[in-house]
Amino acid sequence: MSKRIIRRPQVESLTGLSRSTIYRRMDDGTFPKSISIGGRLQGWLESDIQGWITEQIEAAGLEA
Repeated sequence: MSKRIIRRPQVESLTGLSRSTIYRRMDDGTFPKSISIGGRLQGWLESDIQGWITEQIEAAGLEA
């Protein structure tokens, strides 16, 4: 299985969360942590973000 790294604008688009909300939830431990992809660049594993989205859907009592 290949791992794809996505950048913050893609994460915002997929989740509907703002930049500040993403980082606040990361600090709270309720959102996947970013990974360093060189220098100051950060990204997220797409599979982690998709998993988080699935968890939110299930927590809302909806089907994934």
